[in-house]
Amino acid sequence: MLDIREILKKVRLIEIRTRKAVKEVLAGQYHSAFKGQGMEFADVRLYQPGDDYRAIDWMVTSRTGELHVKQFEEERQQTLLFAVDVSGSLRFGTAGRLKSEVLAEAVALLAFSALRSQDRVGMLLFSDRVELYIPPRKGREHILRLIREVMYFEPKGRGTDFSAAFSALNRLIPRKATVFLCSDFLAPLGRGLPVLARRHDVTALFVEDPGETQIPAAGWVEWVDPETGRNGWSRTSSAELRRRFHETRLRQKHLLLQSLLRAGVPTVSLETGADVLTPIVAYFRGRGGRHAA
Repeated sequence: MLDIREILKKVRLIEIRTRKAVKEVLAGQYHSAFKGQGMEFADVRLYQPGDDYRAIDWMVTSRTGELHVKQFEEERQQTLLFAVDVSGSLRFGTAGRLKSEVLAEAVALLAFSALRSQDRVGMLLFSDRVELYIPPRKGREHILRLIREVMYFEPKGRGTDFSAAFSALNRLIPRKATVFLCSDFLAPLGRGLPVLARRHDVTALFVEDPGETQIPAAGWVEWVDPETGRNGWSRTSSAELRRRFHETRLRQKHLLLQSLLRAGVPTVSLETGADVLTPIVAYFRGRGGRHAA
């Protein structure tokens, strides 16, 4: 188990790397990507010909005897909520980093971007139960805590229950928020995602490792399922076994992406052996383009 100094050192390294990327690469793109997600009441004014009748404030009109309409302005402060899967399968990696470390870096990039725009950031950690809820706040120390929790939180559960997470999110977030669902999505999505996506702006951060798609030919290999504890042996020198494993995994991934698409949830794909910044930049640009359109 890592001591606290080693934990803080790793979190600090992620902060240095991601804050530099936010300043040099993502500056300006965050606001473009997330602006205009909601409108808030600003004031009332006298009705003018051509105003939308649906904006009439009937209470003020009744009190003054003159037609008044409500004025709205774009909400400047957004709320970002990271729903992070901390089940056993996230502590896996064959390409130099664990999947949990990749998610921590993605969370850092998005959270520090939010910090520059004075937005609030919160987090829900879940496994086969809701493990921890951290209400949205601002501030550097708060974000460093979120990064630390993604990397080092010790869950009580081992499996994954998405339905419980969706239910908790709908209960805990009363107003529209931007929700990032962070997982390797190896468990069924369950129920509730379409409802969550109608209430909030949901994006999936999907992380995977090459070892989950391609098995190396290494002879007899013992395997252990980190979420169920099941174990066994497989003869990986079998080309047929490797082919079936690869095809099954590709089919599962295709079905997952289709399910997310049907629910109206875009996906950002991350890999343990690849750069994290590039897909985040592409995501920001894609959102900014949709707003501009």
